[in-house]
Amino acid sequence: MWLAVVNLHAGSGKTASIWREAERLLVEKQVLHDNKYTDFKYHAAEIAYKAASDGFRRFIAVGGDGTIHEVLEGVMKFVDESAAAGRHVRISDFVLAVIPIGSGNDWIRVHNVGYNLEETVSLIRDESFIRQDIVKVSTLPVSYRDGSEYAVPEHVSYMVNIGGVGFDARVCERVNRQKEQGMRGKMLYVNALLYLFFHYRSVPMAVWCDGEKVFEGNCFSVALGNGKFCGGGLRQTPDAVFDDGLIDMTVIPDRALPEVLLKVARLFDGRFTSIRRLVCRRARSVVVVPMSDVREIIEVDGEIIGNSPVRFEIMPEQMNVLHKW
Repeated sequence: MWLAVVNLHAGSGKTASIWREAERLLVEKQVLHDNKYTDFKYHAAEIAYKAASDGFRRFIAVGGDGTIHEVLEGVMKFVDESAAAGRHVRISDFVLAVIPIGSGNDWIRVHNVGYNLEETVSLIRDESFIRQDIVKVSTLPVSYRDGSEYAVPEHVSYMVNIGGVGFDARVCERVNRQKEQGMRGKMLYVNALLYLFFHYRSVPMAVWCDGEKVFEGNCFSVALGNGKFCGGGLRQTPDAVFDDGLIDMTVIPDRALPEVLLKVARLFDGRFTSIRRLVCRRARSVVVVPMSDVREIIEVDGEIIGNSPVRFEIMPEQMNVLHKW
């Protein structure tokens, strides 16, 4: 039995009509399912958590990247609480599928899932799944400065696609605020990107990968990818592999900005990490620490989750996700 978590606020009001057709196809193709509708921000996480507690293990996120993120959050909260209580619940017990609606659908690109409803429902019916890494994202105490692996988290979130600290997070913050004000359209992200490129100022940060310091200095952006795409097709982590047990990291130091400006087209064609002054690594664990009083915000799958310092780490188990082979 599947649970479809339907975000009626996704897709600039198009969700209801698209969902009616998707539900017809689910019935036609004999995909046994129940439906729950979101009423407010983070409601999808509450729905997924309660459903997992009630025994559901298969979820369809009907919406954009934000809906997928919230469903993942709800499922992982249940997994975490089960582990703390001594109950044996595995991440690999769960399946995450999507019927994409909304302004942001970057995660589906790497899994070859498109907007053809009949094809997507057929993939769900045919159990076309693959295992994918899940990244645990922990905000850390403000006193944390040394990059060690043992700080107790203040808040925990989970990532299925891409996160960031600095410029990337500020862009997401601006876009999300404009959406809350009722603004819509594919140009929201581009406009925020352009505005902040000329208004955002680099801040001092240090970055550790698997316990080794790989960067310290004025930093424009740190992007961390389990997936390749963000912002409607930009590729800050173009070589990320979703099931290799590693996080791809791209740091844009302040000194790299002139070259990034000259070669900005590489953000779109997969050659971004060839820019010489970038700091690029792969690691199981990445820690980003402020080196001043400025605690930059953190975004995970397009959602703001808190302030640095922060640790990103690959979970030991993978989750099943929808994938077109």
